[in-house]
Amino acid sequence: MKKFGYKKAIVTGLFLAATGAFLFYPAAESRSFAFFLIALFILASGMTFLETSANPFISILGDSETASQRLNFAQAFNGLGSFISSMFLGKLIIGKGLMTEKKLQVLSPEALDNYYSSLFHKVKFPYLAIGIVLLIVALLFITASFPAVHKSKQTGLAKKQRISFSRYPQLRGGIVAQFFYVGAQVCISSFFILYATSVAGISEYEATNYLGLLLLGFMLGRYIGSYLLKSISAPKLLYLYASVNVLLMLFIVFVGGKQALWAFIGVEFFMSIMYPTIFSLAIKNTGDHTPVASSYMVMAIIGGAIFPPLLGRLSDATGSIQVAYMIPLLCFIPVVWYGFQQTQKEQKSESYSLIKD
Repeated sequence: MKKFGYKKAIVTGLFLAATGAFLFYPAAESRSFAFFLIALFILASGMTFLETSANPFISILGDSETASQRLNFAQAFNGLGSFISSMFLGKLIIGKGLMTEKKLQVLSPEALDNYYSSLFHKVKFPYLAIGIVLLIVALLFITASFPAVHKSKQTGLAKKQRISFSRYPQLRGGIVAQFFYVGAQVCISSFFILYATSVAGISEYEATNYLGLLLLGFMLGRYIGSYLLKSISAPKLLYLYASVNVLLMLFIVFVGGKQALWAFIGVEFFMSIMYPTIFSLAIKNTGDHTPVASSYMVMAIIGGAIFPPLLGRLSDATGSIQVAYMIPLLCFIPVVWYGFQQTQKEQKSESYSLIKD
């Protein structure tokens, strides 16, 4: 981004993501797990480009004090897409005809092969559609003109100096908070179906409906959060939402049952503002270092690859997925602390301004 600017970074990300989506078709034809991993890697790489470039671009479009509000509103459409894909498009792949392990064991080799072929066939066309949409969006960005002012913000000290974490303590804390938050987010959604079927005692198909409600709560949380940020400061709202999530996770871990599924919906709602809010608070006032600061924030999502395996190991060790959800519960604590720190910093700044005036 320092060399080519935000526009080229966004377009590159869109083309990479589209390429990964298109590769799902030959991956499904070959029925190769390695091929699917390659397609996912390319798709995820494109999304990383988009996260690194689009988020800071939205942040610098206006006043830095309202960056959290803009970023939350923009990412609310992410929640809308997640809800639609889970509630409706996901059923193109996971339908009522999905067989259990017991049913698969009694099928003949030919019937089993036909069954898996039908499942792979269902994957191809949704990802083709995703690839086409991404290409269309990329073409729209190519033809769009970006204000020249944003290019000027990518020059200066950032080209000569490395970013100093001691100079930007909010960035250092933001990286830690984002690391744990993304770990919690991925844990909650990745193991939800297993929790719903084993703890709440519902079918996999019914669990997908609840998963859709989770993502609906996530989407509504971002829209409502964007509205609340007009009157409540970003650090205070982050602190409040993260604290509520700790309480809800305590209910999920220590009470459980079918009623815990509604607690999951609440967790998604209050989790909704966390990624964009932490992101905007962390890169705030980083000036020419904003692109580099953003890349560090995107790298913090590695927490989503570290904590789910820990949850799985704890589930295997204890024999309880309910107990294993202690992992995302603990992950929310650093987010509470970051929200508290930034709230204290904001209050000190306001007090200093009043004394100065």
